[in-house]
This record gives sequence, C-alpha cells and structure tokens, in this order.
Amino acid sequence: MSELLHFSETTLQEAALVFMALVYTTRVIWFLRFPAGKERQAATGSGSTTSKKGFIYSWANVAMPWAMESFRSKIFLYIQFVFFHLGVTAAIGLSFVIPYMPNLLNSKPLVLILQVIIGAACLVGILRIIRRVSNPYMRALSSPDDYFSLVLLTAWFFFAFLSVPNSTAGGEGTLLAYFILTAFFLIYVPFSKISHYLYYPFTRYYLGKTLGRRGVYPLHRAGAER
Repeated sequence: MSELLHFSETTLQEAALVFMALVYTTRVIWFLRFPAGKERQAATGSGSTTSKKGFIYSWANVAMPWAMESFRSKIFLYIQFVFFHLGVTAAIGLSFVIPYMPNLLNSKPLVLILQVIIGAACLVGILRIIRRVSNPYMRALSSPDDYFSLVLLTAWFFFAFLSVPNSTAGGEGTLLAYFILTAFFLIYVPFSKISHYLYYPFTRYYLGKTLGRRGVYPLHRAGAER
C-alpha cells in the first residue's frame, strides 16, 4: 500500500469526519436556538392519539412503508428509495471496514452482498439522473446542487462497488477515487441538500407531536375502526 492510499484511507477520512461533526454540531446548536411555535389549537385527539404517540409514529413512519403514499401509489419509486439509501449505508460502512476491519472482506458472501446493494444503488442513481433530466416537472424543481450531488453520488457508488474486494492487484486508482470521493462528501454534505437527514428527527418530531395532539397521528385504517 502506498503512503497516499494509506493517508486517504485513514488520516484524510478522520479529518473529514471531524470537520463534518463540527459543522453538524454547530448547525444543531443553531437550530435549537429557535423553539417550535406553541399550539394554537385545542387538543382534539381521542385517548388513542396523543402528542407522544404522534411523534413516535412520525419517527417510525420511514420504517412503515404501508403508511406512505409513495409506497401505495408509486411502489417502484419506493423500492428505488430503499435500495438507494441501503447503498449509501453500505458504502459508508465500507469506508470503515477497509482501513480498520479488512479481514471482514475475506468473506465472499459479504463481498457479494455489499456489491449487490451498492451496485443496485448505483443503478438507481443512473435512473434518478435520467428521470431528473427527462421529466419537465423534476427539471423545474431541480437546483444545480441536485444534479451535482446526484451525479457525484452515483460515481461514488460506482467506485465503492469496484472497491469492495479491497484489492490493489490492478492498481490503487479505484480505491483512491473511492476514498477521496468519500472524504469530499463528508466535507460537502453538511452544506448541501443531502443534509436533509440531519433535520429529519426534528421535523418529524414537531409534525408528529402536532398531528398527535390534533387526533391525526397515529393513523387508523377505516376497517380497524369499524
């Protein structure tokens, strides 16, 4: 292993992680300076729908596809969503496995599983690029950051897919590209729209708390009430 690859796998990643943590901590502290507005409507929920149950339901919503309109009306897009985010998780995990737990990649089944997940995410990224460019409504809603982030994420998936075996037999270029892109994302993400996940716990908490107080969350199926 060259000194450049070793630096990219360890020191560069650690510095980028520290930077991202500092930026996120600063943003959360700033965000918490602005308390949520007080409820102006009286509680209208029944005993089965309270503020507490509402925000718990809201937090868990992402793990309940049957409660999502996107799952019911556009299941193919929901499947894309699942594989895309599983790919992100796998590719991030890979950046820790290769430098600190490389022996795990001696397992051929694990290598295959990671490549299937990351490869599927890369394919979804390509489909999303095509959809964003070809759909006039998506084009109207898209910013330069949307295109830049999506193209770069798709490229990152591609190099992560090739890097899973953690082999330098054909040279170090693939691994270098993967780790340099990983470090770039760690620095770039806090300033991009990709950072939406940072606000997810807060927004879903306030939404669920409000809708629970109003008797909307948790949702009840009409059949269950009958």
